[in-house]
Amino acid sequence: MRIYVIEDDRMFNRLIVRALDKDKDVEIVPFFNGTDFLARLSDNPEVVTLDLGLPDYSGAEILRRIKQSHPETEVIIISGQDDLKMAVQLLKEGAYDYIAKDENVRERLVHCLHHIRAQQKLQQELKQLKSEISVKYDYLQAIIGESESMKQVLLLVDKAVKMSNVHVSITGEPGTGKKLLAKAIHYNSERRDQPFVIVNVGAIPDELMEGELFGFEKGAFDGARLRQKGKIEEAAEGTLYMEDVDLLGPDLQIKWLQFLQNGTIRRLGAKTEIRVHTRVISGSTIDLGEAVRNKQFREDLYFCLMGIPLHLPSLKERQKDVVLLAQFFLKHFCDENGITPLELTSEAMRKLLNYPFPGNVRELKAVVELAAVLTNTAMVGEDHIVFNGVSSTPDLLTEELSLKAYNEKIIRHYLDKYQNVMVVAEKLDIGKSTVYNLIKKWSELKE
Repeated sequence: MRIYVIEDDRMFNRLIVRALDKDKDVEIVPFFNGTDFLARLSDNPEVVTLDLGLPDYSGAEILRRIKQSHPETEVIIISGQDDLKMAVQLLKEGAYDYIAKDENVRERLVHCLHHIRAQQKLQQELKQLKSEISVKYDYLQAIIGESESMKQVLLLVDKAVKMSNVHVSITGEPGTGKKLLAKAIHYNSERRDQPFVIVNVGAIPDELMEGELFGFEKGAFDGARLRQKGKIEEAAEGTLYMEDVDLLGPDLQIKWLQFLQNGTIRRLGAKTEIRVHTRVISGSTIDLGEAVRNKQFREDLYFCLMGIPLHLPSLKERQKDVVLLAQFFLKHFCDENGITPLELTSEAMRKLLNYPFPGNVRELKAVVELAAVLTNTAMVGEDHIVFNGVSSTPDLLTEELSLKAYNEKIIRHYLDKYQNVMVVAEKLDIGKSTVYNLIKKWSELKE
């Protein structure tokens, strides 16, 4: 910590320096007038002790100059005048503390410095945490992929990050990464320093949802013993992610529409409205446009929510990204758990590509992490790839293949399922020699 001491009384200047010089991690530079100090202000000291009665400048003028060019520098006023009115004024103008020159000046100064150090350490930790959060939710990683569908998503995500006052709607099957993408947009936007609040509409009963979103006053209903902020108010200048927004009931859709149109909310039982500047990112597993056509969702609310529309394709629609994602999840898992880097064998990759992943990216991540745990070598083989999805039957028509290739894929699926050539031949009504010939062909390919 660099501390500049400005005091024209040489003996008192030396006293301050000695009081602060006991800490080895502190660099102290004494000044006896304002001119010499201002010439070195660009050194950006963390702390300045400032005497008000300098020969060339008033202390108030020095304080103003420091705060104009270096607002993060903390200024401790040390004055021979115990003037309460002046102290209050200087504190309003940005001074950290006002200390009178008396027998307690040394103790108060050291105590004050201790608090500044603790405060700066906390700010540094907070800055580091925010930096780590931005890295964690790097949207380039959140929507990793080389398929054309994902490239189109990336273009719109970039706009969503830059246009932080525009609402965003995200659609996609369960497990495609809607919540992760919402976090990535928030933590890379200008709102990153403000709260990110999540509301899972499907997890909250309809009768409690209004109070959850808008808050309530004490006595607004039975059981409302204290005033409580709603999720919208909690999000404040930040972002509110509405998960499964399509499940909002008709009455709440009207109130939600009013909030989006007016930018104001009213707690249950309150007489006055509160203005908020919350950004809304909505998530849905269904096409809200289709819900509007089926009279299940208000059209005017749909258009208010839509903003920048993002559709996350299922893993079946971006099959060329499966291996890329698997390698990314494998590396991330190893890094997070201090494991020696692992690699996927070609057989493991083929097994992943032949599975439909009904649970989408979420399921792929779980499968890869389990495989990393199961292997005892530096390689992840096909035996380590274990599927426990809700659907045990793959969608055999996810790729454009020749009829011959489809036939082979179907036979492989039946072999994996029944593990018996005779049964497979009987089920498919084909000769067992056909099955044996394919097995021989696959065995030769492995070699």
